Amino acid sequence: MAKDTESFQSQEEKRQKRMKLAAYIGAFAVFQVIVILVFALVVMKVKTPKFRIGNGIEIQSLTAGTQSSPSFDMSFIAPIRIKNTNFGPYKYDATTVAIPKSKANFKSTKKVDVIVSVNSDALTSTSGLGSELNSGLLTLNSQGRMNGKVELMLIFKKKKSTNMNCTMAINVSTKAVQSVSCE
Repeated sequence: MAKDTESFQSQEEKRQKRMKLAAYIGAFAVFQVIVILVFALVVMKVKTPKFRIGNGIEIQSLTAGTQSSPSFDMSFIAPIRIKNTNFGPYKYDATTVAIPKSKANFKSTKKVDVIVSVNSDALTSTSGLGSELNSGLLTLNSQGRMNGKVELMLIFKKKKSTNMNCTMAINVSTKAVQSVSCE
């Protein structure tokens, strides 16, 4: 009978050890599922990069005429910023705003200075231009589109396109940028 009691206690101890092991394995499995979900929802989520004109526009030349027909001719250096908030590089193609094909590394901002020359020759109507130049404040709009791919873990590639839509106010008399706002 003593042997049966020892055998029963031994079996009970083994069963309790197996239950503890099963609990540890279950807890580990739940932990792994949580880690994988966080990884999938945070790291693997691809966000659209931002494409903007930064501060520090340097006007190289600006001539404006308001006499017989209003006109302007201007060149400046525009600091373009491509902000990539993803956990992988953003490789983009050349754009319509003279930005060459390149890449913005993960969690960084790529800075590209672009020389821009604009004038009023291509305007179909200069009726509003005269009043703008007379007020001393010239408003310019800049639009562009950038296409590229975000690469995650050297395996996954997701196409992402971003748009730039910026408005600049330039003081004609001081030849300085008064404000830049981008959407």
